[in-house]
Amino acid sequence: MISLDVALGERSYPIHVGAGLLADAPLWRSAIGSRHVLVVSNETIAPLYLARVEASLRGHLHASLVLPDGEAHKTLATCARVFEALAALGAHRDATILALGGGVIGDLAGFAAACWMRGIGFVQMPTTLLAMVDSSVGGKTGVNLPAGKNLVGAFHQPRAVIADTTTLATLPEREYRAGLAEVVKYGAIGDPAFFAWLERHADALNARDGGVLAEAIAASCRHKAGVVARDEHEQGERALLNFGHTFGHALESATGYGTLLHGEAVAIGMLLAARLSADLGRASRDDAQRLAHLLAAFGLPTAAPTVDPERLLSLMQLDKKNLGGRLRLILWRGIGAADIVPDVEAEAIRGVLAPS
Repeated sequence: MISLDVALGERSYPIHVGAGLLADAPLWRSAIGSRHVLVVSNETIAPLYLARVEASLRGHLHASLVLPDGEAHKTLATCARVFEALAALGAHRDATILALGGGVIGDLAGFAAACWMRGIGFVQMPTTLLAMVDSSVGGKTGVNLPAGKNLVGAFHQPRAVIADTTTLATLPEREYRAGLAEVVKYGAIGDPAFFAWLERHADALNARDGGVLAEAIAASCRHKAGVVARDEHEQGERALLNFGHTFGHALESATGYGTLLHGEAVAIGMLLAARLSADLGRASRDDAQRLAHLLAAFGLPTAAPTVDPERLLSLMQLDKKNLGGRLRLILWRGIGAADIVPDVEAEAIRGVLAPS
């Protein structure tokens, strides 16, 4: 097991990465605040892992809520079902939610935890690679609206992150590869040595080699934990973690949630951001090509689906990084160096959005 901390003073919490951690009840039971525990999972994950989590909750007054799987269900209406389950359980302010699933479950359950009685504890138990390296760490929670992704949400830190790498053995190939996009992101924006390490170990990661995979997850979490500790509420540096996300979220919204997996949309978004950076003279086209080669090595898409550029641009205007109605993008100066860039001209953005 590899353990590290997200250093946030009295709200600090551990991240544990390793095999078989869901069965290690003493490891995560210490993060449960009271007798009342609600396990939130989905129809894909619950048949695989819910029973072993429930078996470790003896002595707690607990219940489970199994939700439909998929980004399309990350809505206020689904969140209301979590509130109803908490009410039926009689959950008080010292109750705890266990979020057992991927990023959708983690975001949704975390948002419900932030809202119930103005905030209760929750534990992230991510079962997808993308959730392990990104969404489970840092306290961003929320739901989608038809107008855009994650427009309703809250910063609400978990009490612990339990990343059981054995759950990745049952992860479908497409979802596994989508998670690698977020791993690539950490090298792309701040760690050229890690980017080169990923290039050297692409075959081992594609084969889900346990040791290499645990190292990649821990390195990604360590990078994100450091950024979150320095900028919890995304007033500066943390925005860099959204490299590719402004484009990616717009693509997810425009194509209908679930058409593109989040990691697939981020992969395309990172390339669009890299190409825009090259168009603006901020970075080398060779670095954009190197990024494209690594994403392709992981079986990720490197070209955007056909979508009206004006539709994408209008969706990008709703991005949460924007200030005063002015578009801000995360661009780069090449592998390992990213910047927040305000007031990018719409015409330059149209240039990379236009079908080639």
